[in-house]
Amino acid sequence: MAAYRIAQEAVTNVRRHARASSVRIALVREAGQFVVSVEDDGVGLRQDCRAGVGTSSMRERAAELGGSCFVTSRPGGGTLVEARLPAAAPLAEAGRAVRGAAGSARE
Repeated sequence: MAAYRIAQEAVTNVRRHARASSVRIALVREAGQFVVSVEDDGVGLRQDCRAGVGTSSMRERAAELGGSCFVTSRPGGGTLVEARLPAAAPLAEAGRAVRGAAGSARE
């Protein structure tokens, strides 16, 4: 759920601030963690830019799980939001647990 909310806030920021023509969202699992990234081709971060409520909430969500979230300007323009979240269970097991919970709720 945290990865979804972080990506949602990052896309909201792209829409509000970036003046981007495209955005790329990715979720991968690597080295025992989930990495969610949102990158755009917009104007990037201003030099004097301070973290707003949305950026702070993304960082807090990641930190609550023992992860991290960084927001940086990309070389050549655009912004990259990258959150690294610990993977508590292997992806296949997590999927079975979710399906099992949904199945038992319907019974």
